[in-house]
Amino acid sequence: MNSKATVLHEAEFNPKIKSYLLWFSSFILLITVVGIVVLPLWWIFGTFYLNKYFERLECELTSRSLRFKKGYIFHTEKTIPLDKIQDLTFKEGPLLKSFGLSILRVETAGSSAQGGPDLSLIGIVNASDFRQMVLDQRDVVTDNKSSSTPSSGEATSTTELLTDIRDSLLRIEGKIDSGNSDID
Repeated sequence: MNSKATVLHEAEFNPKIKSYLLWFSSFILLITVVGIVVLPLWWIFGTFYLNKYFERLECELTSRSLRFKKGYIFHTEKTIPLDKIQDLTFKEGPLLKSFGLSILRVETAGSSAQGGPDLSLIGIVNASDFRQMVLDQRDVVTDNKSSSTPSSGEATSTTELLTDIRDSLLRIEGKIDSGNSDID
């Protein structure tokens, strides 16, 4: 398992993400009282921030995991092993559709207990193809793990080893018990 995972595909992000995030954030700021005051500053500095944010977006499908990096001020890097992925879900709303974008949500076994997805990828180019590549590679990884169960020869040697350990423990117990009866 020390071998380094090979990168199978690097996802591309649609540059329209910048416009979508600018308008979505502006809408959120507009519906809040404090946000109305901040809105002009967001339009001035938000464009710069979103350009830097977009430059740092990365998503790679490797032979063993899905890696995602984002952030300009707050850097986030997440690696999800493929065998832990349960589902990949698409989400499109009216605003996303108007920008030609979709959200790909990655859910793992633990994410359902938290109440949300483990990872949300906005604006991947050819998201349905990327989704299929991830699912196909997940199937390859999980098929390899299930086929790596111990063979009958390995199981027999393990059983013999456990039997030898049990017999040794019984001999030790017998000596301890006989030693205690000599003391009484």
